[in-house]
Amino acid sequence: MATKGSISVNTENIFPIIKKFLYSDHEIFLRELVSNATDACKKLKALSSMGEVKGEIGELTITVALDEKKKTLTISDNGIGMTEAEIEKYINQLAFSGAEEFVEKYKDKADTDIIGHFGLGFYSAFMVADKVEIQTLSHQEDAIPAHWTCDGSTSFSIKKGKRKERGTDIILHISEDSNEFAAKARINNLLDKYCKFLPIPIYFDEKNINETKPLWLQSPTKITDEEYTEFYSKLYPMAEPPLFWIHLNVDYPFNLTGILYFPKIKDAIEAEKHKVQLYSNQVYVTDSVKDILPEFLTLLHGVIDSPDIPLNVSRSSLQSDGAVKKITSHITKKVADKLASIFKNQREEFESKWEYMDVFVKYGMLSDEKFAEKANGFCLVKDEEGKLSVLGEFIEQLKTNQTDKDGDTILLYANHKDIQYSQIQAAKEMGYKVAIFDGVLDSHIHNYIEQKFEKTKCKRIDAAPIDKLVDKGETIETTLSEDDVKKLTTVFEKAVKDQTEYKISTEALSPSTPLVSVTEDEFMRRMREMSRTGGQAMFGNLPTEYKLVVNSNHKKGKAILEAKGKAQSKVIQKAINLALLSAGLLIGEKLHAFLQEEQKNL
Repeated sequence: MATKGSISVNTENIFPIIKKFLYSDHEIFLRELVSNATDACKKLKALSSMGEVKGEIGELTITVALDEKKKTLTISDNGIGMTEAEIEKYINQLAFSGAEEFVEKYKDKADTDIIGHFGLGFYSAFMVADKVEIQTLSHQEDAIPAHWTCDGSTSFSIKKGKRKERGTDIILHISEDSNEFAAKARINNLLDKYCKFLPIPIYFDEKNINETKPLWLQSPTKITDEEYTEFYSKLYPMAEPPLFWIHLNVDYPFNLTGILYFPKIKDAIEAEKHKVQLYSNQVYVTDSVKDILPEFLTLLHGVIDSPDIPLNVSRSSLQSDGAVKKITSHITKKVADKLASIFKNQREEFESKWEYMDVFVKYGMLSDEKFAEKANGFCLVKDEEGKLSVLGEFIEQLKTNQTDKDGDTILLYANHKDIQYSQIQAAKEMGYKVAIFDGVLDSHIHNYIEQKFEKTKCKRIDAAPIDKLVDKGETIETTLSEDDVKKLTTVFEKAVKDQTEYKISTEALSPSTPLVSVTEDEFMRRMREMSRTGGQAMFGNLPTEYKLVVNSNHKKGKAILEAKGKAQSKVIQKAINLALLSAGLLIGEKLHAFLQEEQKNL
C-alpha cells in the first residue's frame, strides 16, 4: 500500500524558490544528480573498505539514459541505495543532507570526500521536470525496494519499488518548458561539461564519457610532457600548445590540486582571461575564478580542484572566507617560484618564449606586490639589438653612459622599432642603449620602473632631441645671434600657425642633429596612453601636442634666414615634413602631397 505525505519544508513555495532563485542556471540539475549518484557509489566503497558491507560490491558505475519519445531522463547508479526510512529522512525532510551526516558519522574511519548537499541537489531536478521518481534498493540485507514519486508540489507518494539490484534510479519526466533537456546532444554536452572527470565511470548511450582519474590527481613524477600537452588540448581543443605548466598538490593548510598552464599571450588580454576551470572533488563548478585567483593569474589556463573552496549551496558563487585568501596567496607564490626556477635552470628556453610571457609577467608586477618582488629577478628587457637582459641588470648597464647631471639613470626606450628606427640609430651612435617597450602593458611599466628603481627615469626616444635625452649639463653655444634665433623661430611658427598640435622651440644643438626634430613631452604622452588603457581615466581625453625643435646650429639655419618668399617657405616645409616623416606622423593627405612634390623634383 502506498504511503502519502507532505515534504517537510518551511514554506509551501520551496519549488519556485529552487527553480527561480537557488539555481539560476537550470542546466546544472544534471551535475547535481550525477554528483549524488557519485556520492552513493563512494559511500558504498567507503563502507566496504570498513567491512560494513558483506561480499563483493562489484564495479561501481553510473548510467544516464534518455528516452526522447517519452521525454524521460534516468540517472542510475549501483551505489549505496536507500530504504524507505532513508527516503523519508533525506528526500522528504529537505533540511537534512545525507552526505553531510555520512561524513560526520565516519569522519574518523575513512577518507570520505563526499560531494555535498543531497537534499537540495536532488530537488534541482524540479527545475526541468514536472514529475520525478525514485526507484531504489538499499545495500542492507533483506532491504525492500522503494518507489517515491512527486509531481513538483509538496506532496509525494511512496510504495514498494521494482528495483531488483542495489542502487538508485532517478527518473525525470521532462516538462514542456524544458524540452531542450530531452535531446541527446544537449545531455551529451552537459555531461561533457560537468561530469567528464568524476571518479566513478559514467555511461551515456553505452559510451563511457569520463576519465575517473584526471591528470591533475596523478603524481607529477609519472607524467610525461606529452601527457601534459595532450591534456591541455583536451581542455582547449583549438589552442596552441602551452609554454609551461605548474602542477599543484597541496594538502595543508587546505586541500588543492590542479594544473595551471601558461598560454601564448601577446596582445589580446581580455580574450585570454577566465579560462581556468574550477572543480570541487572532480565536479566542474565554473570557469569564473576571479575570486580565487588574482586578476593577472586569470590569464593562465587549466584546472583547480579544491573541496575547501567555500561555494554557496548552488555552487554558483564563492562565499567570503579566509581560506580563499590563503589559496590565492599560495597559488601566486607557486607561479612566481615556478617561473623563477625555469629562468634559473632553463634560461635559454625561458628567453625563447619571453615574447608570449611578457604581458603576463608585467601584468603580475603591476598588480601584485608579492609577485613583483620575485618577478624582478626574471622580468626581461629587449634592447635595440634584440638581446634580452633582466630588468635590474639592464638598468645597471646604463649607469656608465646614461646618467644625467642630476645623477639619474636615463632608460631610453622605443615603442615601435621600425617607426623610430632613425632615432634609435642616432642614440646608438652616441653610445646609448635603447629598450624596446612595444608590449600592450608597457605604457604602464615605465611608472613601475621609476618607483622601484632608485634614481631611474624612463624617456621615450622621441621625448627630446637626441642631444638632450640624457642631459649631462653640457652647454652648446649657438652659431646665430640672439636676434637671428628669434627670426628663425618666427618663420617656423608662421609655417605651422594653423596646426595647433605643433609648438615651435629653437635650441642650440649639435650641428649633426637634424634641422627639425619632433618631440613629445614624456609626462603628458604617458598620461594620455595610460588614460587610453584605463589606468588614468580621471584625466579625460588628453590632447596630443608635439614640439618641433629647430636646431639653430644646423647649417641650413642661416640659409633659411637669407632666403625670401616661396623659397624660404619651401625649405621650411620640407624640413618639417622630413621630421614628421621620420616620426611616423606624416600620413594621409599631407604624405601624399609631400610625395607628389618630391616626384616633381626627380
